[in-house]
Amino acid sequence: MRNILAIVGRPNVGKSTLFNRLVEERLAIVEETSGVTRDRHYGTSNWNGKEFSVIDTGGYVIGSEDIFEEEIRKQVNLAIEEADSILFLVDVQDGVHPNDEEVANLLRRQKKPVFLVANKVDNLHKSYESSDFYSLGLGEVYAVSAVNGSGTGDLLDEVVKGFSETYESMYPEDIPKIAVVGRPNVGKSSLINSLLGEERNIVTDIAGTTRDSLFTRYQSFGFDFLLVDTAGIRKKNKVTENIEFYSTLRSIRSIESADVVLLLIDAQIGFESQDLSIFQIAEKNHKGIVIVVNKWDLVEKDHNSTKKYEELIREKIAPFVDIPILFTSVVTKQRLLKALDLANEVYKRRSTKIPTNKLNTILLEEIEHFPPPSYKGKYIKIKYITQLPLAYPAFVFFCNLPQYIKPPYMRFLENKMRSYFDLSGVPIEIYFRPK
Repeated sequence: MRNILAIVGRPNVGKSTLFNRLVEERLAIVEETSGVTRDRHYGTSNWNGKEFSVIDTGGYVIGSEDIFEEEIRKQVNLAIEEADSILFLVDVQDGVHPNDEEVANLLRRQKKPVFLVANKVDNLHKSYESSDFYSLGLGEVYAVSAVNGSGTGDLLDEVVKGFSETYESMYPEDIPKIAVVGRPNVGKSSLINSLLGEERNIVTDIAGTTRDSLFTRYQSFGFDFLLVDTAGIRKKNKVTENIEFYSTLRSIRSIESADVVLLLIDAQIGFESQDLSIFQIAEKNHKGIVIVVNKWDLVEKDHNSTKKYEELIREKIAPFVDIPILFTSVVTKQRLLKALDLANEVYKRRSTKIPTNKLNTILLEEIEHFPPPSYKGKYIKIKYITQLPLAYPAFVFFCNLPQYIKPPYMRFLENKMRSYFDLSGVPIEIYFRPK
């Protein structure tokens, strides 16, 4: 599980600019994914060998900027609760703003690392002016320019010092880790309570390392897996915050800790943008995915309803459509064990290792029948294929001109692989390298 770094602050101080620099211009970056609403973003970055998630809280304002908005307070509170470290961004051009003092008051009362970052420092004079922010009482002021990157290296050096690198788990590595995620009120808590509340053949939460405290072991009906902690397991004292942003933060933690994700959606509402956002986060993190349509008992159906509903979902998740979709009702306990069966099957597929000779025998023949399109008179020849030794299926195609292979042909190869090898529910990566 990666550490989470949240960027907070009032509007227009450069949070999104800094976020883009962290997740788009470093090495080893996962593509940015839109969050619950247009101004929420999630991505990952790597610094000094430590990979971490970055959340742009994207403070938005409904009324006047002269008033400290309740929405900003909610987001700062969420960052305090869910993040491991917090970047508090201020604007050196504006000086100490009353809204900055409000945020600082919230941050001083908690124990998580807070890094006070004065942005838009692009000359020596502004560097001197950044010292004014010491008055906020949050310690060291880090002067940076998110636009040109100056100062961000020194800042990240300090940030990642507090991030964990490895951990020793009390659980065997080969036990599947399954997360139940989804929008609020889709039935996550009901599903988890149905599993944990009535089937008592489980080991209760054990206080171990930070990561182990996220897991509950489930052993019943022939299953043995770790259920990743979600909002349904670990009760919050009082959830009055922005519920969508809260659920996205929790989903990120759960997804990153899991091998397989059970994505619950509400049959009465359908597959919405927030469902797609969570789906994409799971896909980008190379997790196995099963889509579970809950509350199916409440939907008026005919003999064709299931097929139509599946088609609508696959239209929205395209091009990655090779996903198991299950229709359930947590209330009537309809097909709940089937959901666990599917999760276990996807877990096994995710660790599939395809022999190199089998890969080459099958795929090179397909490639010979349908080779990559030529580019400016140059012909692309794929000579050899092998699977990389990663936790998820990833393959390298060695060829003479890898730079000329376009996304449509990559999708063709992926579809061929899925037709020959059972990879349903598992994102795969395909790379092209010089032979």
